[in-house]
Amino acid sequence: MPSVCLYFQVHQPCRLRRYSFFDVGHVHDYEDEAENHRILDRVAQKCYLPANALLLKLIEEHSGKFRVAFSLSGVVLDQIERRRPDVLESFRRLAATGCVEFLNETDSHSLAFLFSPREFRAQVLLHRKRIRALFGQDGRTFRHTELIYSNDLAKAVDKLGYAVILAEGTEKILGRRSPNRAYRPAGCGKLKLLLRNYRLSDDVAFRFSEAAWSEHPLTAEKYAHWLHRIGGKEAVVNLFMDYETFGEHQWRETGIFEFLSALPGEILRHPDFFFQTPAEVAASHDPAGEIDCPGFISWADVERDMTAWLGNAMQQDAARSLYGLESAVRRRKDEGIFKTWRMLQTSDHFYYMCTKWFSDGDVHRYFNPFESPYEAYINYMNILDDLSQSLKQKKECIHDRDAQTLPL
Repeated sequence: MPSVCLYFQVHQPCRLRRYSFFDVGHVHDYEDEAENHRILDRVAQKCYLPANALLLKLIEEHSGKFRVAFSLSGVVLDQIERRRPDVLESFRRLAATGCVEFLNETDSHSLAFLFSPREFRAQVLLHRKRIRALFGQDGRTFRHTELIYSNDLAKAVDKLGYAVILAEGTEKILGRRSPNRAYRPAGCGKLKLLLRNYRLSDDVAFRFSEAAWSEHPLTAEKYAHWLHRIGGKEAVVNLFMDYETFGEHQWRETGIFEFLSALPGEILRHPDFFFQTPAEVAASHDPAGEIDCPGFISWADVERDMTAWLGNAMQQDAARSLYGLESAVRRRKDEGIFKTWRMLQTSDHFYYMCTKWFSDGDVHRYFNPFESPYEAYINYMNILDDLSQSLKQKKECIHDRDAQTLPL
């Protein structure tokens, strides 16, 4: 019987303050706290609180047959724990139903795997610990930043003991095969791979309110009918999207909450269909074959590769400069500096430097708080310059202190 796997990504980056060359060496506070608070409050009211309340209602109405999964980045958890305990409590109520799975990812929503295996592993273990403490779940499913995926990543995740990993169902790795199956990653023994059905997912996440779309308006009945046409005993339809789709990217006035409210009932009308979380899919579905992915893919843009974050010289320079500070940061053993360094790893900072202005340009401009990618790069590198100087000054202070204790 076909199952539906519905997964939501929850993430809000820490926005950086406008940081000029003249701030270097003088200002060591890099975050725009007022903007962080303003955006979190807006998204909490428009999305997190009403959507969580609706999901809780749907789980109760359908007696546990409706099941979903979330991945909350450590970055958004930091903000929610500090500023919006009501939002955190609403996620805890969902966890208490037993119908919601909480996934693991890199705590800083970072690109660490590409630059530092040590930092990648540390962030995954940190996020696993946080999810266990907050929601009482031991993570069985891993979702990497922006669904970035490769054979090497899968092998690293397999060694960490996860049962399943998520990725984009792009033709680059599928060829003519269907995304609506569970697979085995190349080179892995037990780990299973679930691939996002990007067409059906994007119908909701991006096209729902698009008046020029041939399928507009999209109703729950119509959408469920599309799913019901997918047959096969081992089929699993993976619908992965940003949680902010509901109320933030697609405003309440579009009817997105009415769509979500009606969707479980419409899908469950078909007697062969049911909902599962990623870990449940992994436990009940045998792999339909092996997926080989020697290079990196992601769910970003038409290319579905790494160019959204590392596609130009600015992005590559910024990333190399950031991770080039790792040894110095670790030697300092300063909790504040370490936390700042990890905050600067969040993938959004590199996304703002993207210079794509063709098929995906509007998307990048929509999510970019800077006037241009070049402004984002200069701002970020000024901050890195100040952080680097702080590390050097710290080192000099340590040397001075040590010198005072040495015998003449």
